[in-house]
Amino acid sequence: MNDTKIDPATSTLEACTQHGEGILASQLLLIKDKGYDFAPEFKQMTIHLYLVGVMWRHGKSLDLSMDARDHAFTALCSMLVNRGMSKKEAERRITFLRGMSQLEDGSDTLAIAVGYQAAPGDAGLTTVFDEYLDEMRVSGALWRLYDRGKKIMFIGGGAAAFVAIWFVTIFIPDSSAIAILATGVVAAALIVIPTFLIGILIYRKKIKKAHPSISP
Repeated sequence: MNDTKIDPATSTLEACTQHGEGILASQLLLIKDKGYDFAPEFKQMTIHLYLVGVMWRHGKSLDLSMDARDHAFTALCSMLVNRGMSKKEAERRITFLRGMSQLEDGSDTLAIAVGYQAAPGDAGLTTVFDEYLDEMRVSGALWRLYDRGKKIMFIGGGAAAFVAIWFVTIFIPDSSAIAILATGVVAAALIVIPTFLIGILIYRKKIKKAHPSISP
């Protein structure tokens, strides 16, 4: 691979992020056309790992003072900060991505491997997402179910607790503070616990349906 000459005013981080963003721009258009329905966190993680692979390979053509793979993660961290993420949050994100970047046997995940082989005009990132089309655990539908259940638990539980406390305070004014608090907790639990259990049952049913050969 031929060495890439960089403008002295441009850092290697900028060179990698610019290259990564250029490759990613065409990939995002293809993803939009595909209309994938994945959980936002999974989709974001896959795109970020793909970018690491892209910038890792590009970094090998630069005169780096550090390992090209590590440099790619540093470049992604810089990119996230430039996009508005706080430095602390970006660093936490990079730590998470490092942990997800390799399989148990030490090999790179599919997203990084495909990103490393990326070339302008290919459809590499879509091939990664296509591998997970039948994976229920990363589906957007399951994520929306979780999100709705979480809102019901927090909002419904809070409303039930408020109504119970209000009722006891107004109609049983002699109740102790502990009794009032306990009533609110019980009322909230009557909403939160059934919602949680129903969510678990639905999740297990969907996972079992998607993977009939796997015991729940």
